[in-house]
Amino acid sequence: MHDQPRPYPALPAMTFDQMLERVRYEGAYPTIERTEEAIRSVLAALGRQITGDERVDLAQCLPVEAALVLTAQIPDIEQLTGWDFVKDMASRTGTSPAIARWDTGAVLAVVSRLAGPDLLARILHQLPGGYALLFGQAELRQHQPAA
Repeated sequence: MHDQPRPYPALPAMTFDQMLERVRYEGAYPTIERTEEAIRSVLAALGRQITGDERVDLAQCLPVEAALVLTAQIPDIEQLTGWDFVKDMASRTGTSPAIARWDTGAVLAVVSRLAGPDLLARILHQLPGGYALLFGQAELRQHQPAA
């Protein structure tokens, strides 16, 4: 809806503490520390995949602490599919793919609400296939292999 850049970015819809509580609820995590670990690992992994305006706009939607984790990452040259994203995260965190998938779903469910439907659609359009499900959305497009 807003094609013109805003001179002052909007404040995030929630604080980092509120995000922690929301993700803790979504993921049924036993502690805040485990919740924060999940948030940081998922946002770092996502920060290696998203580029351009979508990256900037998503960072503006997140609490400052979460935005810093996302933007501290240098985007990878080659984007991963949704499943490869989960496997890469499992490898980096030393967990199983099942735990990495659980963490991804819990964190990205909250991120998708913060981003809103328009930004989420732009993010999903930029990423390879398999990410919609990670964000709790239906996969409505087929992955087109790069030429």
